[in-house]
Amino acid sequence: MKIRTRYAPSPTGRMHVGNLRTALYAYLIAKHEGGDFILRIEDTDQVRQVEGAVDIINRTLAQTGLIPDESPDRDGGVGPYVQSERVAAGIYTKYAKELIDKGEAYYCFCTPERLATLTQTIEGKEINIYDKHCLHLSKEEIEQNLASGMPYVIRQNNPQEGTTTFHDELYGDVTVENKELDDMILIKSDGFPTYNFANVVDDHLMGITHVIRGNEYISSTPKYNRLYEAFGWEIPKYIHCPLITDEEHHKLSKRSGHSSYEDLIEQGFLSETVVNFVALLGWSPDSEREIFSLEELVREFDYHRMGRSPSVFDYTKLRWMNGEYLKSMDPDAFYAQAEGWLKKAITKDLDLRKISEMVRTRIEIWPDIPEMVSFFETLPEYDTDLYRHKKMKSTPESALTVLKEVLPVLEAQDPAAWTNDALFETLKGFIQEKGYKNGYVLWPVRIAVSGKSVTPAGATEILEILGKEESLSRIGKAIEKLS
Repeated sequence: MKIRTRYAPSPTGRMHVGNLRTALYAYLIAKHEGGDFILRIEDTDQVRQVEGAVDIINRTLAQTGLIPDESPDRDGGVGPYVQSERVAAGIYTKYAKELIDKGEAYYCFCTPERLATLTQTIEGKEINIYDKHCLHLSKEEIEQNLASGMPYVIRQNNPQEGTTTFHDELYGDVTVENKELDDMILIKSDGFPTYNFANVVDDHLMGITHVIRGNEYISSTPKYNRLYEAFGWEIPKYIHCPLITDEEHHKLSKRSGHSSYEDLIEQGFLSETVVNFVALLGWSPDSEREIFSLEELVREFDYHRMGRSPSVFDYTKLRWMNGEYLKSMDPDAFYAQAEGWLKKAITKDLDLRKISEMVRTRIEIWPDIPEMVSFFETLPEYDTDLYRHKKMKSTPESALTVLKEVLPVLEAQDPAAWTNDALFETLKGFIQEKGYKNGYVLWPVRIAVSGKSVTPAGATEILEILGKEESLSRIGKAIEKLS
């Protein structure tokens, strides 16, 4: 049988990292076996729906390369692919009434006031467990209530004795006591199906073979299986993904500042990096390798190598990984995205392309650029202790001597030969003549022209970018400062 997976988000805002991982795993599992990946919009919770959220879903999937084979925009013959449109077609009511006829569901007319009296406190938590009151209404009472227009919901009729067992591909067989299975609502009083009911009906009608979702749904799965069994439908394979936590081992939330795909893009991460990183939040490749393109993930992904333990969102590792992607970028493609960040810090007429190449192998995210290159625009204030470097055997006193000696050498440099290579040869000759070590000279020169201990390039590369006049001016100021 051809594998068919689905991503079924609710349009409630930005795509959480956990939801992106669900979409990614569903895509990889399908594509690894040459199957189909379906997008279905689950908009049955009209209250939580956010305007423009469907556009966010489509844009995120497009940017990450998770292109659905079937979706609201690509009908594969089992649509509509938006649940509100399926409501209008009467799909869920039809199947709910079929369950009523089989005794697997029933009308419930209980008021909110009565339901509030059914709350129980179990292990410190308030839980509402329905008492099957309306299950015992006579056929006449039900018909009278319906005829009078009394509000109702349709509930699943779950057993209260015995156990229910289901199989998960990662967790194995999971057994629950039936007394824990509340008679969940299938159709709400507004006529819309609940998530729990709609996804079972839709997954069957759309031929979904593998259901991938977060492990918070494990406790609801026995109820889903009872629906499949009541209809006489084949139960799909379940793959419940582990929880994603922050570094403090708390559930990843909006407070972390990087819980959604768009958060990460806005913080300067590449889409390819985010996909690669998210793939490793719960799955381990059959090697020590960590950098994968989407095409490579499709080839390598085996869901049997997914874990069950919570996955920690390691922000430091994400930054490192993004830096690796930036290093491997085509220089022109890198410059196309870096130019705007460079111009935030540099207004002078300098060679931004050369500066772009300097930072490409040194930054981890785009916002690192302005801070790293701001010294090209303006020499920052700095302490003379910056000239002290034990390994270079440099001190403020020795730096003053070196800069005084090197200034006339650089003043004599032909402006036409003010290039990195020519300047390096000039300084190398000076170093050899004086019997100095390279770092003894290059360290103070770099500090003098940058005012920073860490720069994206060496002394002569910086001299070339700044130009002769500005370079000599900065060295002169350094001599004054050290004096």
